Amino acid sequence: MKEQSAQARWHRRTQRPLLGLAVVFAVAYAVPIVDNPASPAVKLACTIAEWVVWGAFAVDYVVRVSLAEQRLEYVRRHWLDLFAVLLPLLQPLRLLRVVSTLLLVGRRAQMASQVRLTTYVGGAVVGLLMFGSLAVLSVERASPDGNIRTLDDALWWSFTTMTTVGYGDHAPTTGAGRILAVGLMLSGIALLGLVTANIAAWFISRFERDGEKEREQTAAISALTDEVRALRAELSALTVTRDRVGEEQPL
Repeated sequence: MKEQSAQARWHRRTQRPLLGLAVVFAVAYAVPIVDNPASPAVKLACTIAEWVVWGAFAVDYVVRVSLAEQRLEYVRRHWLDLFAVLLPLLQPLRLLRVVSTLLLVGRRAQMASQVRLTTYVGGAVVGLLMFGSLAVLSVERASPDGNIRTLDDALWWSFTTMTTVGYGDHAPTTGAGRILAVGLMLSGIALLGLVTANIAAWFISRFERDGEKEREQTAAISALTDEVRALRAELSALTVTRDRVGEEQPL
């Protein structure tokens, strides 16, 4: 119980700083792609910032494991966090750092009780649109057969891909770009299903509340009806008794 309390305090104290670092990571990832070609100093600073942010989330995971009462069980139940921490170490590509940091940010936000589902879904949509656009632009811009050359093209492609519309006017031509497209499609379908399920659950709960109110009103009306019948019966009995007493009195 003490460990759970320590974990709760750790979550509460580190939630905002880690989300702030996630914003720093987003800026560091976007600057070299938007400011193309960026100077070596800018690229180095952004790379260092990305590794620092990833390191902060990795330390957060290690601390959470150390505060768990059953550490092996905690690692087993949070295997995706461990995968996200180890992913950039297996092959230190920039895109892998992006994927791992997004996974860690998403998992950390899910565990925070203050984050509502709507806020989480909205942040996930914005994050996927932004990172998907930047990632596909970084791998498709230099492709001789590519037609995603500007940030506007990348944003339009990401939006049509996530919504599964797919007009086909822009499409990735490289292997990495197509892998990004598959991930964006699956993420869009998952988020759409989550939003649909959330809306359906809201309607169902609303109908259940309305039905409960109707049942309560029906029960109240039934109780009032029974009371009225009982009062009528008592009044009728009193009337009969009064009449009998009047008949028995001598003139």
